[in-house]
Amino acid sequence: MKHFDVAIIGSGPSGASTAFYLAKNGISTVLIEKETLPRYKTCGGGFVFRGRKDLPFDISSVIEREFHTIDIYLGEKLHFKTHREDPTVTMIMRDSFDHLIVKKAKEFGVTLLEDHKLKKLNFSEDKIILETSQGEISAKFVIAADGALSPTAKMAGWKEDTRKLIPALEYEVEVPEEDFNRLKDEVRFDIDAIPYGYAWNFPKKNHLSIGVASARRTKINLKEYYTEYLKTIGITTILSESQHGFQIPVAPRTDGFVKNNVFLIGDAAGFADPVTAEGISNAIYSGKLVAEAIIEANLDSEKSEKLYLEKLAEKLLPELETGLYLSKWFYEQKTLRNMVLKKYGQHFSEAMADVFHGKRSYPKNIKQSIKNKITSLVSLSEK
Repeated sequence: MKHFDVAIIGSGPSGASTAFYLAKNGISTVLIEKETLPRYKTCGGGFVFRGRKDLPFDISSVIEREFHTIDIYLGEKLHFKTHREDPTVTMIMRDSFDHLIVKKAKEFGVTLLEDHKLKKLNFSEDKIILETSQGEISAKFVIAADGALSPTAKMAGWKEDTRKLIPALEYEVEVPEEDFNRLKDEVRFDIDAIPYGYAWNFPKKNHLSIGVASARRTKINLKEYYTEYLKTIGITTILSESQHGFQIPVAPRTDGFVKNNVFLIGDAAGFADPVTAEGISNAIYSGKLVAEAIIEANLDSEKSEKLYLEKLAEKLLPELETGLYLSKWFYEQKTLRNMVLKKYGQHFSEAMADVFHGKRSYPKNIKQSIKNKITSLVSLSEK
């Protein structure tokens, strides 16, 4: 049975980038993937700049499009546009993007096991034995990077109801050339195109990724709202489309991120942005944090856990906590939100662009800030 310092389950951006950082620092690492790469992965494919600038290598070979300008619509009356010198959103397809990161990791000696589905974790005193569909391996640490539903987390003892999972529906859509040319230069988010949520249109190289997501954990006919959104953006003819439903974890797990040398990162930990539901950048960031913790602890289990939790608490977890409050207010207090955005909408859009670029976090005093703006607007209306 082959032994590794670290076994990572899942070869998405979080798992592959973690493998890259570990192997670059001399940690023997195996990447376990249940499919064969490259493989299609359901995702809108909008990669924000804060995540892109964290990657230590060039990704130009897998970029579909870059967008420096972002459009946010709230119905027909409110429209805000932001522009940045660096691309706010880089469009990628996850098959080629993930495969690129894996190839970069393999350059530093990462072992990739494809077509290996994890079936069971067996814990002993000094190592974890991983039973896969093609045999057993052992490792000192296991990192669960296998997405929102994370079978690895379940095997390691995490409960399923400790995160907030929201429903989303995404389509890869081919449209007539005239429609594509009309839409290919604009990334747009349409708030309230779906109750308590938003719709998006992400132009790729030769097709559109169009989707809808609800910020509420509820049953909803997403396809109906997707169909309505096509009318909003003027699409009446579809040459081909493929539908992909998925869930996005927009709240961190409440029962911890480490158990018995198993570490959770990315969607498995619940680290998607609560406001935008964008998950790639925080997936990569959390992978970097766990890699740093294991490296700095020199493979000591207790120190690695302590360091990882400290690194999460320093920035990521407080930002997600604030984001949860902002998301609840933004999507559920529609009347108050629109009243505030009529006056401060452009300021809000610029602030969100700064968050996308990693130039700022969600403000810790967001509750008081919103309250002050509403008080100010009410006071003005009474004069």
